[in-house]
Amino acid sequence: MKGFLIGVLGLVLVIAASGSAPAAPGPPRLLSLTVSNGGNPFAGDTPHLTTISPNHDGFRDRATIRFSLDRPALVDLQVVATTEIHRQVRTVWRTRQALGSGPHAVVWRPGPAMPARTYLVRVALQGRNGARRVYGFEPPRAGRDTTGAVVRVQGVEVGFLQRSYPSGGQATVSIATDARSVRLQLFSLANDPHPTILDLRRNGVAVAPAVTLDWRPYRSGPHPVQIGRVGTFPSGLYFLRVTANDGRVGYAPLILRPRRLGEHRVAVVLSTSTWQAYNFLDANGDGWGDSWNVSGANRAIDLRRPYLDFGLSSRYKDWDLGFISWVKRTRKEVDYLSDDDLAAVGSGEALRRVYDLLVFPGHEEYVTTRTYDAVQGFRDRGGRLMFLAAKNFLWKVRREGQLLRRVQVWRRLRRPEAALVGAQWVGSSPRQGRFVVQGAAAAPWAFAGTGLGNGSAFGRYGTDIDARAGSSPQQTRVLARIPRMIGKRAAEMTYYETGAGARVFDAGAINFPASLGNPAVSRLVDNVWTRLAAR
Repeated sequence: MKGFLIGVLGLVLVIAASGSAPAAPGPPRLLSLTVSNGGNPFAGDTPHLTTISPNHDGFRDRATIRFSLDRPALVDLQVVATTEIHRQVRTVWRTRQALGSGPHAVVWRPGPAMPARTYLVRVALQGRNGARRVYGFEPPRAGRDTTGAVVRVQGVEVGFLQRSYPSGGQATVSIATDARSVRLQLFSLANDPHPTILDLRRNGVAVAPAVTLDWRPYRSGPHPVQIGRVGTFPSGLYFLRVTANDGRVGYAPLILRPRRLGEHRVAVVLSTSTWQAYNFLDANGDGWGDSWNVSGANRAIDLRRPYLDFGLSSRYKDWDLGFISWVKRTRKEVDYLSDDDLAAVGSGEALRRVYDLLVFPGHEEYVTTRTYDAVQGFRDRGGRLMFLAAKNFLWKVRREGQLLRRVQVWRRLRRPEAALVGAQWVGSSPRQGRFVVQGAAAAPWAFAGTGLGNGSAFGRYGTDIDARAGSSPQQTRVLARIPRMIGKRAAEMTYYETGAGARVFDAGAINFPASLGNPAVSRLVDNVWTRLAAR
C-alpha cells in the first residue's frame, strides 16, 4: 500500500510538471492611495479626500496623489468631473506614466479658473502583459467610499441654516472658504423681463451696505455668521453675495416670509425641496453629487447644503428668477413661502383662513404627507391653486431632521396627483414644441387681450410635461396642447373649477415660467391670476 501511494504521488507530480506554463501574473495593484493638499486639511478632509483652493496664494494650491505599486505598470491617472451616472464624465486633467514598483507621487495643480466642486481621481493600471486594473471607476455606492480619491476645489460655499426666515428677525448663514477676508452684501432681483444669472451677478439691486469680515481665523472649516436687519425688507427672495479677497464669489438664496402669514391673500411657494433634490453639490465627498437625479445610491438629501455654483440649483434658477421678476413688474402683492413654511401651517382649514391663492412657480415635485394633506384640504375648502411648471406632487418624501428621504410616487400610494393638480407628469422629452390653443371658446377670460385664439401657437416648451389622467376631476378642460411630445402623448395646459369655489390651473410644461417675458404669455398668466385671486 505504501508503494502504491508513492506511485500515485509521483504520477501527480509528473502530470503537473508536464502541463502548460504557469499562468501569467494578474494586473498590477495599488498597495495604497492617498491624497493631500500639503498638510493643511479643511474640515472633513480624510486620507482619501483633500480640499484645495488653487488661487496662487501658496495655501492649499495643489493636490498631491500618493500611491504604491506592487509591480511596474503603465499608470493612467485621470481627474474627472462627474454628473448623473448615465452621462459621460468630463476629464479635466490626465497624465500617463510608466512607473516601477514602489511608492510614487503625482501633483495636480489646477488653475484659478477651475470650477469649485469635487473631482474624482481615477487610476488605471496596465501590466506588461496587457492586463488592467482600475480604481475609482465605479458608480456611487450607498455607505461606501470610492476606490479612487477625491479632490475638492474650494470656492466660497454659502448656505443659510434654515430655508426661510421671518421679516423682523435675524438669519444665520454658514460660510466655508479659506480666503483671508470676505465681503457680504444682500441683493434682490432687478425687474428685467428676461433675467439671467449673469444679470444678478452684475446687476442685482443692493438692499443693504456691504460688510467686510476678517476670515483668517476660519480658514479651516465652515463658520456661522448672523445677518441682521432682515426685518427692514418685505417678504421675498433675496441673495447673499459673499466675495473673497481673491475674487472668488459664493451666493445663497434667502427667503423672507412675512412676520405673520396672510399679510397678503396670495402666497408664492418656492419649491425649496426640489431645489435641493436637484442640487449636485457633493457634501459626502465621494466625487458624485448628492442628488436623487445623480444615482439611486442617494437615500436622502441634506437640506442644509449650499448650492453648487450659484444660489439655486440647476436650470430652475433661471425659471424661478423669471417668475419673480414678472411678479415685481406686474406689481403683485404676495407672501413668499418655502416648503417648510407651507408644511408648518398644518391643515387645509388653517391655510384657507390666511390665503385665497397658492402659486407654485417651480415644479413642486417632492412633498410630504403633511403638505399634501394641507394643500388638498385647502382646495376642498375653495382654495385656488396655480401650478406654473409641471411634474407637481409626484413624490412622497419624509422629513427626518435636516434630511429629506424619498419614499414612493404618490400615485402608487393611491393618491394620484392629477386628482389635485388636474394633470400629472407623463414623461420627459428632449423635444421642444409650441402650445396650440384649443380652449379659447370655453375659457375666453384666459386668452383675453393675448391675441391668441383657437389654433394659435405660442412659445417653445418641453423637457417634463403633464397631461390629464383618469383621476383628473371630470370638469378639467384643456386650454392648450403641445401635440406629440412623447410618441402620441401631448402636453396639456389644464384648468378646472369645483362647486366649493376651488379653481386650479396647471401650465403643463416644466419650463413655462421661462416664457413670461413673452407679452402674450404674460397676459395669459395675468388673466389666470386675476380669476384665481378674485374673492
